[in-house]
Amino acid sequence: MNDRPSGAPGTGRAGAGARPVRTGADITVSTAVRYALVPVHRLSLDAVARLSGLHPDLIRRFVALGLVDADRDAAGHLVFDPTAPAVLARIQRLRSGLCLNYASIGLVLDLLDRISLLEAALRGRGTRSETPPWT
Repeated sequence: MNDRPSGAPGTGRAGAGARPVRTGADITVSTAVRYALVPVHRLSLDAVARLSGLHPDLIRRFVALGLVDADRDAAGHLVFDPTAPAVLARIQRLRSGLCLNYASIGLVLDLLDRISLLEAALRGRGTRSETPPWT
């Protein structure tokens, strides 16, 4: 599903046997690897369903389609980042507002993420010139 290092979710110690927690986008620019010093708060499938107002089976389908990232805990249950309800709300807004199917939503989400990364890179550069870049 994703390229995060596999390991026990919520492993919060940085020491022998600690797994790195990958932050950032899944692009080739630069992905930072950080070690969690505190336990990472994870949400269960039931908690995400309750917070988002969606049926757990629909959330499982989103995970299978790759629209939402999820890991499995030691018991094999799905666990989500705390941002999962916001991602699910974004998917529902795209579905209802633009009448897109779920495959198209995946493409739109990827494009929106790339646009935000490019905008952040431009803001980080901090240089603006009066001449347009295409001349």
